[in-house]
Amino acid sequence: MIAQKLASLGLTLPEAAKPSFNYAAVTLHNGIAYVSGQLPKVDGEVRVFGKVGADVSLDAAREEARICVLQGLACLAEALGDLNRIDRILKVNGYVASAPGFNAQPKVLDAASDLLVEIFGEAGRHARAAVGVAELPRNAAVEIEFIVSYAD
Repeated sequence: MIAQKLASLGLTLPEAAKPSFNYAAVTLHNGIAYVSGQLPKVDGEVRVFGKVGADVSLDAAREEARICVLQGLACLAEALGDLNRIDRILKVNGYVASAPGFNAQPKVLDAASDLLVEIFGEAGRHARAAVGVAELPRNAAVEIEFIVSYAD
């Protein structure tokens, strides 16, 4: 069902990212999946660099947020074996590398939230934090982590 929904939206999941350091991409515990922060990688590489509000436009940052969601879903698919096991998206934390004076982090994260609702319907509606930060790994503009509940 989720695979069909992704296809109907013209979306495909990338290959699941492998951690570069000492952590797990996804931790499963008692019906909750914790997805580590996902960078907006295309073909395994970050392609958009810098601070939103200076080097990166709001629209470009919103697209980067969508890419982060797809990357996270790819990691979940690998960990769960099937995205149809997801019951609900519980929480999304988004980090936006922000130029001084940029305060539209919620607008950036709305692109991720909108996509999750498009894919999962009401089960995709979630709690959220949208945080401006000075720097992100690999000079990425956006990083997103999320927490989901899943069926055993």
